Amino acid sequence: MASLYAHQSANVWKTWVLMSGFFIMVMLVGWVMSAYLGDPAILWVAVFFSIVMNVGAYWFSDKVAIASTGAKPAEGSQWLELNRLVENLAITAGLPKPRVYVINDPAPNAFATGRGPKNGVVAVTTGLLERLDRSELEGVLAHELSHIGNRDILVMTVAVVLVGFLSILADFFLRMSFYGGGRDSDSGKAGVVFAIAAVVAAIVAPIAAQLLQLAISRRREFLADASGALLTRYPEGLASALEKISDYKTPMKNASHATAHLFISNPFGAAEAGKFIAKLFSTHPPVPERLAALRGMRV
Repeated sequence: MASLYAHQSANVWKTWVLMSGFFIMVMLVGWVMSAYLGDPAILWVAVFFSIVMNVGAYWFSDKVAIASTGAKPAEGSQWLELNRLVENLAITAGLPKPRVYVINDPAPNAFATGRGPKNGVVAVTTGLLERLDRSELEGVLAHELSHIGNRDILVMTVAVVLVGFLSILADFFLRMSFYGGGRDSDSGKAGVVFAIAAVVAAIVAPIAAQLLQLAISRRREFLADASGALLTRYPEGLASALEKISDYKTPMKNASHATAHLFISNPFGAAEAGKFIAKLFSTHPPVPERLAALRGMRV
């Protein structure tokens, strides 16, 4: 039976392997398209706009997530115990206490966001607070604090930058090809093969990049599960919480595809999470796999 530390190290390693695959894909696709079009400036312009757009999204990610979910600050005597739990776990994790928010929604769920530990935000739904006992709630909060401590928002922002870059580059290329772009020196069979390869890359690369981004998101969930269980020293608390959360099939009222990857569980429900295609395009790993990983760990 693997230890929590072994699972955590394995998840970190797998995440960086996926990120390396992202960078290799970007370089290959960028080289093929800029070579075919004969204009390296296209590559630099696409990189510039993609980075500006996505860094801006990263900088304001906490405000966007809070506004889109209708979360309100957990202030006042009603939320004293919630704030106390978050503060105790943050101290244990060696993190500053994040800002705590509550979402008025019967669906049990939670998310974390923020540029880093000093800007961290943890939000939970009223449904989560109603359905979980103390140990289960601690497991969920530890999971969310682990996202903050593991700098998951930064990792996912890099993934979004790369997906955006490939999408913009592919769009530029297809538009220029449509209007007769490409080097005049490319002729004969080699030129035709090169042109076909470039068009295929322009179509397939954004899809492949999106799948890689989703794979990274799923890896980060496994890592946060392991880190959260390590923080509480009680994997069963988080496992039991995930069971209760997955049993609730009704989507959140303010569910959004833009923020779905932030939540501990799919905010749209996970009725088909175990099916291959649904799993491939999901931001979260199937709950049975997460439960098996948690219950197969030893402290």
